[in-house]
Amino acid sequence: MTYATMQDTAVKPIPLRDLMPWGIFGSLMFAIFLYFVGAEQGATAVVRGETIHEYVHDARHLLGFPCH
Repeated sequence: MTYATMQDTAVKPIPLRDLMPWGIFGSLMFAIFLYFVGAEQGATAVVRGETIHEYVHDARHLLGFPCH
């Protein structure tokens, strides 16, 4: 591609309706991640046992969530 053809190429904005599903998906993934790191322990636990707690233990401390 030469410089002249690169100049002629226009960048089109991405419509909001095309970005919305990705924004919702990203928000949902973040909320699930935050739940498992921050609250998956004790009375609010969805998964029985300590498996999830031990798996995300270091992330809990890194993000400042108390766990013991």
